[in-house]
Amino acid sequence: MAAFPMPLFTAVDHRADAIPGGDLPIERIDDAALAAITDLYREVMPAGGAILDLMSSWIGHLPPEIPYGRVVGVGVDADVLAENPFLDEWLVQDLNRNPRLPFANGEFDGAAICGAIQHLTRPGEVIREVARVLRPGAPLVVTFSQRCLATPAIACWCLLDDAGQLCLVARHFVEAGNWTDIRCLDRTPPGGGSPLYAVIGTSLGGESD
Repeated sequence: MAAFPMPLFTAVDHRADAIPGGDLPIERIDDAALAAITDLYREVMPAGGAILDLMSSWIGHLPPEIPYGRVVGVGVDADVLAENPFLDEWLVQDLNRNPRLPFANGEFDGAAICGAIQHLTRPGEVIREVARVLRPGAPLVVTFSQRCLATPAIACWCLLDDAGQLCLVARHFVEAGNWTDIRCLDRTPPGGGSPLYAVIGTSLGGESD
């Protein structure tokens, strides 16, 4: 498949490429969709494992009854990250400016990007890095919803319907080159309300450059 032109991976409001901090659009979806995110994590994230929460905010969606060995958040606002009760530790990093993660190969057992993939201007680089810091066989769960605001999403995100957005995220995994078992899911709760979609990949691992 031909690559998307780079202008499609710039923010539609033409501000700086910094990821927005604090008030990520995931907060705008309804309670049923939020519960569906937690249910998906309950199915996929390994109990007792080390979990990486990328583009993290003030709230986490991991199931509270499951013990995890370590939960690390990466986000852009220190005050917001400090409010997240799920995080054992966190660091401030804008992945649009620096997609390189400061973790060792195979350090984590699962990772998540929740309601924020549309803000990444270098998604393939980030997703490739996530595979590196995950042990081989570990999952990355990317969830998103139509209810996420267009601004400052990347331009191509705003041009796509639900199926197109799922295909775009799956393509990021494929182009990263170190993922297998890539699945696109519709996890919209029954009975209407906020739609919810997910792409899940299994890491093949990787080496530091």
